[in-house]
Amino acid sequence: MRSASLVLLLLPAALPLAACGGGGSKAKQAEADAHAAAAGFVPPSVLSRLDFGGTIERRFHALDRNGDNVLTDEELPRQDSRLMALDRNKDGRISSTEWSEGMLDRFDRMDLNHDGSVTSDERARFEASERK
Repeated sequence: MRSASLVLLLLPAALPLAACGGGGSKAKQAEADAHAAAAGFVPPSVLSRLDFGGTIERRFHALDRNGDNVLTDEELPRQDSRLMALDRNKDGRISSTEWSEGMLDRFDRMDLNHDGSVTSDERARFEASERK
């Protein structure tokens, strides 16, 4: 009896939460994301240096299509002098070490207040200064 009373007491609070739950389909979420992107909406974010390190490693391996642990200009998404600037020894290939060091250096330059994380505001200000 006591548990039934508890359920009846909590049910009105649980119903609105259930309606807000993650029951939406991936297609609906993708559509909402597309509308937000078309409107120029970028959600605020904070990225730590540690999380960024994992991201750059995954990105490197995704780009390294032949799995030889180096990136060549054929593997890069486009001819980009900024990416080829990561080739510090100028051998025409970007090693995983060159990639990681270069990307972490970029992260550190984006971290304008040097707190070990980059906010969406810091990233936007950094990218605006890079375009100048």
